Amino acid sequence: MSTDKWYQEKELSWLSFNERVLQEAMDKSVPLIERVRFLGIFSNNQDEFFRVRVSDVKRQVMIDADQGKTNGAASLLRNIQQKVVGLANTFDEVYKELIVTLARQNIFLLNENQLSPEQETWVKRYFENEVRAYLSPIILRAEIDPVRFLKDEYTYLCVGMIKGEERHYALVEIPTDVLPRFVVLPPGKSRRKKSILIMDNVIRLCLNDLFAGFFEYDDIHAYSFKMTRDAEYDLSDQLDQSLLEKMSDGLKQRLTALPVRFVHDREMPPEMVQTLVRKLRIQGHDAVMSGGRYHNFKDFIGFPNVGRKHLVNKPQPALKCREFQDSPSSFDAIRRRDILLYFPYHSFSHVTEFVRQASFDPAVLSIKMNVYRVASLSRIMYSLMDAANNGKKVTVVIELRARFDEAANIEWAKILTEAGITVEFGVPSLKVHSKLCLVTRREGERLVQYAHVGTGNFNEKTANIYTDFSLLTANPEITNEVAAVFDFIRQPYRRAKFNHLLVSPINSRRGIYSLIDTEIANARQGLPARITLKLNNLVDKGLINRLYGASQAGVKIDLIVRGMCSLVPGIPEVSDNIRAISIVDRYLEHPRVMVFHNNGQPKVYISSADWMTRNLDFRVEVATPILDPALRRRIIDILEIQLNDTTKARILDFEQTNHYVERGNRRKIRSQTVIYDYLKDLEG
Repeated sequence: MSTDKWYQEKELSWLSFNERVLQEAMDKSVPLIERVRFLGIFSNNQDEFFRVRVSDVKRQVMIDADQGKTNGAASLLRNIQQKVVGLANTFDEVYKELIVTLARQNIFLLNENQLSPEQETWVKRYFENEVRAYLSPIILRAEIDPVRFLKDEYTYLCVGMIKGEERHYALVEIPTDVLPRFVVLPPGKSRRKKSILIMDNVIRLCLNDLFAGFFEYDDIHAYSFKMTRDAEYDLSDQLDQSLLEKMSDGLKQRLTALPVRFVHDREMPPEMVQTLVRKLRIQGHDAVMSGGRYHNFKDFIGFPNVGRKHLVNKPQPALKCREFQDSPSSFDAIRRRDILLYFPYHSFSHVTEFVRQASFDPAVLSIKMNVYRVASLSRIMYSLMDAANNGKKVTVVIELRARFDEAANIEWAKILTEAGITVEFGVPSLKVHSKLCLVTRREGERLVQYAHVGTGNFNEKTANIYTDFSLLTANPEITNEVAAVFDFIRQPYRRAKFNHLLVSPINSRRGIYSLIDTEIANARQGLPARITLKLNNLVDKGLINRLYGASQAGVKIDLIVRGMCSLVPGIPEVSDNIRAISIVDRYLEHPRVMVFHNNGQPKVYISSADWMTRNLDFRVEVATPILDPALRRRIIDILEIQLNDTTKARILDFEQTNHYVERGNRRKIRSQTVIYDYLKDLEG
């Protein structure tokens, strides 16, 4: 096999991941409403893919064209578009099947032509009272530039009004920021029958109420479309601008960036399509795609369950950590021993409570925290403000460049600054992606530090649906180095040395190489050698090549990779000893974990960093060793459960077939369910 078959293109690998999401919508064992919601997750993922990854490829195509190159990025773009079209066709088929299946459960997703007279009367009244006030059509006159104001997050109706040879076009934004996308109609004679009307169809039904009196027409019709913009932006180099101002300017660039994808109702008349393509300045490399009647399927993430309870997942109550429950305060619990939490199996309230207690505890002197993404109504942020009001020294490092959270983080920076908190923006050339919190407390005659090191954000909302580990510790070997990370962020020009933490960009790559090399040396000496990795993305070629070298030396390697995986398992004499699976289920698998066998004395790390070049060389990331033997065992057990999943695990291979792991004679294991039961027994 040639070496070009040793690496999977990361963009195609990402599309393979999203195909696994689509498989969940196809899986009849998944509750029906959850299947519909997976269509929304798939659609939301595709939007982000075009905004970020396709935009990058498109830029490379233009660079290659300037340099006279004809293959490379252009070939990749064609492969992407081919895969996207195939997924879109599958999506449409799944959607049609789910509409029929919903009807069998007496849930009917109607269009405007399927309403009874009573329902039509109710919808028109609803439009007049609740909807019309939020609609301001944009008339597509020659001087109007829709690129200037159309938004990524919304779907639009293009309304055509025809009188003889004269045509007028107008754009109507579906106002899902203020109104629900799904309107549940009042029950009719049969109370078992539940009817839902999508907001698009409410507006379609009432087009005359919106336009009559302003335009004369013999025919009026509307077709949906959406567009996706390039999410990249340039930051100004003006020295007299603050980072806050530069970020604000950058976001304005994103809002007016040219579209990279235009998706329209396949029934849209050709002349309407041509008009929109021209007005949106769609270029040759952009994806112009026809699709179904509805767009912005991401709203289906919130599809309502108007049927029976079995149509959604059974509630799985978050577990309370026994150490916290048995202690008078969070600090007493953490001082007694290291604590490992695994969300959403454990309640994230343990983290918010840790910060809340720190905000008013008289013994606490200072709090430091990294912020990458937080909830819109973040209890943690409010606790930090309470701490400042209580006279504590609070420092928050906010990453303003957290993609798609920039505007929210800019606003938080202003709010926290006004509350008297010291707000820092990290290292100009490095995104701060670590998940750290450090609380300093006076206990008798000494200062004691308490640290949080995690794999996920301080975000109460995502902690309910993302799996992530958090370590809370008062061990000085860890807390002193966490303090050193904050010092490095403030003064990156000073040399920092870490003996325990792996900190990007200081020692992560070197440290991981060393850990892999130890396994290689052990394998060559005939000692047991094994590596287990759990990651979101594995695309860095340096690390992939090191794993290939380990495989060739006889190291057994197990990979659990949720998203992109450029490594190709099973290549003869290259990666024979590497097995890779991916798990997509009820919760989004998000932790980064590394386990090195180390001749029977395993080294276990949890990390904020994926194995991507940006995470190792161009971000501030932190991996912490798990020093408590019982907690190391817990993580190893959890990974073993996942490696034995026979229900939701898919095999990763070069063909990207996404075949499920064959169960054979083994018992049925759904790892997320088994892990919950495992932790429930531990917390007893």
